Amino acid sequence: MPFCPRQQRAWYSGKKKRHTLKTQVVINVATHMIMCVATVFGSMHDLTLFRHSGVRVHRETALIGDAGYQGIWHDHGHSITPHKDSKANPLTSEERQENRVLASTRLRVEHVIRQLKIFRVLKDVYRHRRRRFSLRVNLIAALCNHSNSTTA
Repeated sequence: MPFCPRQQRAWYSGKKKRHTLKTQVVINVATHMIMCVATVFGSMHDLTLFRHSGVRVHRETALIGDAGYQGIWHDHGHSITPHKDSKANPLTSEERQENRVLASTRLRVEHVIRQLKIFRVLKDVYRHRRRRFSLRVNLIAALCNHSNSTTA
């Protein structure tokens, strides 16, 4: 197949300066179970990926996201993201405390993501077919869910 820059442009991440794949993981904080996994080319923004992934969350459920999900409250009223700092508007002490509480809650999510990255296929450079990346991520998530359910 001849080289076609249009096909490769979607996979090229200007931030990472390479072709990348992005994975979004929805995790239940209480049970440490992976609820949903969505994969897409790496140049897509996190919030756009959330909107296109089709994840349905009950409106009373609280969503906790990192700084990449600023503005998610337009789609989901019970969403929490960290406060952002700028030169013009520095954070107040209350906002700093809220960010610390949010970070301690998100730590449980980061532990589940660490379990996923134990598998080197997700941690290192992915050298296989892009078509099968989503399948592999879902299988690894199922393995992590199984190991979490047997240890609990």
